Amino acid sequence: MRIVVGGLCAVVLAWVASLQTVAAGGSCADLAALALSNGKITRAETVDGGTPPGQRSPSKPLPAFCRVAATLTPSSDSDIKVEVWIPAANWNGKYQAVGNGAFNGTISYPAMATALTRGYATSSTDTGHVGGGATWAAGHPEKVVDFGWRAVHEMAIASKKIIASHTGSAPTVSYWNGCSAGGRQAMKEAQRFPEDFNGIIAGAPGLDWTGRAAQAVRIAKTLEHNEAARLSSTDARLLHRAVVNACDAGDGLKDGLISDPAKCKFDPGVLQCNGSEQSDCLTPARVETARLIYSAGVNASTGREVGGLLPGSELGWTDLGWTESARSTGLDQFRFLVFNDPAWDIQKFNFDRDLARAEEADRDTLNALDPNLKPFIDHGGKLIQFHGWADPQISPANSTQYYARVVDALGGVPKVHGSYRLFMAPGMGHCGGGEGPNTFDMVAALEQWVEHGKAPDQIPASHSTNGAVDRTRPLCPYPQLAMYKGAGSIDDAASFVCRGR
Repeated sequence: MRIVVGGLCAVVLAWVASLQTVAAGGSCADLAALALSNGKITRAETVDGGTPPGQRSPSKPLPAFCRVAATLTPSSDSDIKVEVWIPAANWNGKYQAVGNGAFNGTISYPAMATALTRGYATSSTDTGHVGGGATWAAGHPEKVVDFGWRAVHEMAIASKKIIASHTGSAPTVSYWNGCSAGGRQAMKEAQRFPEDFNGIIAGAPGLDWTGRAAQAVRIAKTLEHNEAARLSSTDARLLHRAVVNACDAGDGLKDGLISDPAKCKFDPGVLQCNGSEQSDCLTPARVETARLIYSAGVNASTGREVGGLLPGSELGWTDLGWTESARSTGLDQFRFLVFNDPAWDIQKFNFDRDLARAEEADRDTLNALDPNLKPFIDHGGKLIQFHGWADPQISPANSTQYYARVVDALGGVPKVHGSYRLFMAPGMGHCGGGEGPNTFDMVAALEQWVEHGKAPDQIPASHSTNGAVDRTRPLCPYPQLAMYKGAGSIDDAASFVCRGR
């Protein structure tokens, strides 16, 4: 009798499981009825593929996918838009969420398209508001929290539920992939929600959000009404050539790249004109501007250093110092999140007073400065952070300083090297571009680490001109450098080895 009952139970359980699988494998439209704990699905439709939403001519046509849109409302003032895309066929069983830029306000369709073409189910969020800038923040503290960290966390929860409901199984692995503001989002996830993602890519993270804002505004204030002190593009090129000539050989190889700009001891005063202004020199006022852009600031309240731009980044400077994006983001930060005053003027800015005020007002909402990655590491998470040494928008010192704080907080490099690695890219700008090798596949490196236990001891990178690769070079785990072996082409990665300074 027991055998019969047991057999019946097994048959019944198998039958129930098959029903669940059939239900889970239903049409995309069925997802419209799926209940979410903090929101509602507003669209569920099958897309035949082709051109991604928001793009005119895709570099690679999309495969067919299930497109789901939802609005998440974890607070009474939340209005978080999310999209989830699930491949109609050949799903790799994994999930990749993608990040945003600046103050966000849009779904990252191009990044989602890239993830989808690699076989991933993917999602993105507008972080709770529409459009760039931060006018939405004034008087809306819950929306600030949504932008700071809550939208990404809520998206991760909802996305996994939607994927599991449609496919019949939860993702085997979950990844985050973002650069700039998306890198800041990456670090907040690792610090605040260590179980959301198995692997995280944090590119050029704006983790010191208030510090970057203060630095950009500080320079702009100095130059706004002083045109004579502004550096033209010609001045920037002159300065860049001088910097490279002075510091290129610091790694033992003259190759047009500065491998360790933090150790570049360059004083713009060597370019100061002796008499009248010339095309091959800088006026005293412009020399001081260059020194100011390079200089670090200090939070007068905490003593924490806020990095300036580093030698090698000059080609990305503007006539008002840092990039326009850094400047406008910084201005909005103080207008709408610090002073709540749309009429606040940049000339009112006081670096010592207002940086401390901005950090105090933030209360760890936007900043991602917490060095305690132990919960993330203990949960088995893997984090790859990368940053271009020539970044003119977010100081690469943000990344190296944070790495040092994590190592110090967790008790040394051996405690973090198995789970967290930083890769600095010589000559690379913000999230890409620049004179150095700037094309690489961080997703593949993270997949190998998370899924196969193969840590990235180096990451192949390349530089192209007019579509043709003209240099390859390994990116090395910081603080190692790619050192020339002494033989072979300096444009071939095989001629280099990663080793300590």
